Amino acid sequence: MPQRVINFNPGPAALPLPVLEQVQAELLDFEGTGMSILESSHRAPAFDAVNTEAQALLRRLMGLPEGYQVLFLQGGASLQFAMLPMNLLGPDQHGDYVNTGVWSGKAIKEAEIVGRARLAGSGEAEGFRRIPEPDEVVWDPAARYAHYTSNNTIYGTQWHRLPEVGDLPLICDMSSDILSRPIEAARYAMIYAGAQKNLGPSGLTVVIIRDDLVEAGRADIPSMLQYRIHAAKRSLYNTPNTFGIYCLWRCLQHVERLGGVPAVEAENRAKQALLYATIDASEGFYRGTADPASRSWMNATLRLPDEALEQRFVAEAAAAGMVGLKGHRSAGGIRVSMYNAVPLAGVERLVDFMQDFKRRG
Repeated sequence: MPQRVINFNPGPAALPLPVLEQVQAELLDFEGTGMSILESSHRAPAFDAVNTEAQALLRRLMGLPEGYQVLFLQGGASLQFAMLPMNLLGPDQHGDYVNTGVWSGKAIKEAEIVGRARLAGSGEAEGFRRIPEPDEVVWDPAARYAHYTSNNTIYGTQWHRLPEVGDLPLICDMSSDILSRPIEAARYAMIYAGAQKNLGPSGLTVVIIRDDLVEAGRADIPSMLQYRIHAAKRSLYNTPNTFGIYCLWRCLQHVERLGGVPAVEAENRAKQALLYATIDASEGFYRGTADPASRSWMNATLRLPDEALEQRFVAEAAAAGMVGLKGHRSAGGIRVSMYNAVPLAGVERLVDFMQDFKRRG
């Protein structure tokens, strides 16, 4: 088998090698059923057990209290940008949003199509290079909910403390840092996340939503867009992404074997500390683009002295077995995505390459 590359892609992203090997081993015959999980009916006992166990595992790993629904949906976070306001905004109601980058901007745009979005704070004036300070965000107590995006993959910024929203239901797009560190789950009314960065393959969306928001959802929207219906049907209202849920289940088992989210956090802390220390010690050759206080543990963004060097960096890194380092087309530069499945050894190898590349200029 050819040697595997170190995958720094921003999403779909790296998956744990032990999970890939397990999926490969049982692809033709899932647990003695005589068929692949790809072929299994979503109503079959074998898949029902997977679905049930995946929900229970996610609850346990995230420390979810009673009173929440765990839904496995489709359409990515992009569908949630619209589905959320469609369910929760009634006539003359609005949601409060903080704009910290491209994805929060898309959420605001979708909310304005189906309802009203009020801007509580924004980092746009400074090019989204930092998360607004608490006194720069003004929440409206009359808002239906408060929404933020916890990690901004394009600009390399991340919230490192929870927004203080008072009694407003706190809703978070956690697509790119879910399960990367422990959270106070009970402080959230809803969390949603595309699976393709830290949870599993693309095509699956996880929604964690408090029961009172489920019950308060509007019933005058299409059935497929109602949280209430998906909750009542245990995410089986229509044929779900069965393979995606199965892979999620295996990935969650892997996290539990590692020691849970605290163990994942410890490795993520070490990865980001090593990379940012290398950037900061480079005497300006590597220049981080995010404000140091807002630096993301998941996506480090940086520039080199000129674009020609950046192109050479990406090409030589790929030749050395490290892929996915080109920055987003709207931001340029270099982006190092260090999601949960990227090992510390992979970041160590990248750092060695960075130091050698700097020496060679």
